[in-house]
Amino acid sequence: MALIVHKYGGTSMGSTERIRNVAKRVAKWHRAGHQMVVVPSAMSGETNRLLGLAKELQPAKADDAVLRELDMLASTGEQVSVGLLALALQAEGVPAVSYAGWQVPVHTNSAYTKARIDSIEDQRVRKDLAAGKVVVITGFQGVDETGNITTLGRGGSDTSAVAVAAAMKAAECLIYTDVDGVYTTDPRVVPEARRLSTVSFEEMLEMASMGSKVLQIRSVEFAGKYQVPLRVLSSFTPWDIPIAEEAASGTLITFEEDEKMEQAVVSGIAFNRDEAKISILGVPDRPGIAYQILGAVADANIEVDVIIQNVSHEGKTDFSFTVHRNDYARTVDVLKTKVAASLGTDRIEGDTKICKVSIVGIGMRSHVGIASKMFRALSEEGINIQMISTSEIKTSVVIDEKYMELAVRALHRAFDLDQPAA
Repeated sequence: MALIVHKYGGTSMGSTERIRNVAKRVAKWHRAGHQMVVVPSAMSGETNRLLGLAKELQPAKADDAVLRELDMLASTGEQVSVGLLALALQAEGVPAVSYAGWQVPVHTNSAYTKARIDSIEDQRVRKDLAAGKVVVITGFQGVDETGNITTLGRGGSDTSAVAVAAAMKAAECLIYTDVDGVYTTDPRVVPEARRLSTVSFEEMLEMASMGSKVLQIRSVEFAGKYQVPLRVLSSFTPWDIPIAEEAASGTLITFEEDEKMEQAVVSGIAFNRDEAKISILGVPDRPGIAYQILGAVADANIEVDVIIQNVSHEGKTDFSFTVHRNDYARTVDVLKTKVAASLGTDRIEGDTKICKVSIVGIGMRSHVGIASKMFRALSEEGINIQMISTSEIKTSVVIDEKYMELAVRALHRAFDLDQPAA
């Protein structure tokens, strides 16, 4: 008997009929003798609906008091899902019980709308599993040390599922989505994209951080830190396919690099259109200037991505960085109110019409000329590169948003990702 965690996305939970199919699939695993913990997302579109209602009523400035209430509101979507799924499992003759994050409890910090998990208590869940029940836990949420409900940010149910699997030392965590695995890039942009049977943890981490929406980056970080076996597969396969077939489908995120994987120099193309660029012009070129700018941004709990500081001229330099587009207005406000005056400049420019495109592959470690090949492919399409960021197994460029799909298709071709794997 193995302890297995299933996670189901919003589309998998999108209607009562789909929830019934999820229940049948989970019941199949339960009847095969496995202890089952299930982490579902809110029904498709529900979180957007709730936040849309909030937008009509909330104050213009989103301070902590506002963000607390947004978490209180957004967390209800998952509570509906777990209750419905537990009822559907009971209708299948399977004993089931549902819990909200605060009931488990899932302990988080107090960063509303983007909280991080600190710890998970598993005694209550283990007691139910020992009694033969399927346990259904809300994804996306937890509780802080003062008892406030928190949410983990978009895609947070992935993180919840992997964290539960890590805390309970599950044999495997299966992430059921509306796609049948991890692809070389988004098939909606490049129809020739191929599904990868395996991808390394490092590659998945880079692809998630670079904009691949298959898995949230924090879920991949958790999987890597606690060595949680992770598989991405489709929830739209027939629920009654044999477990052995289902357990071998999709894409396995692996922690071992085999020889076959090293044949692929670039494994995938990731992209992210949710980016905005901010430039502070004419700042003093002195030690500590980056900290002075980015320290204030970090204190506002805003994540910074690509950073560039230009060559100094007459003691002045330009400093540019990217943030998530949703954080753009707040970042500009922080810079104007807390940074600009001390720098002696009020010249802040922004661009919300950019995107980031990245090539990712562990094979890049041992091959030269990969970045230049990327730049040539973009140059041949007349695409100008605004910013560049690199790591050992990835190269990212910031470009004009209108060229995103063209860039992805060009790079997918340039690195032969449309060709069958060897």
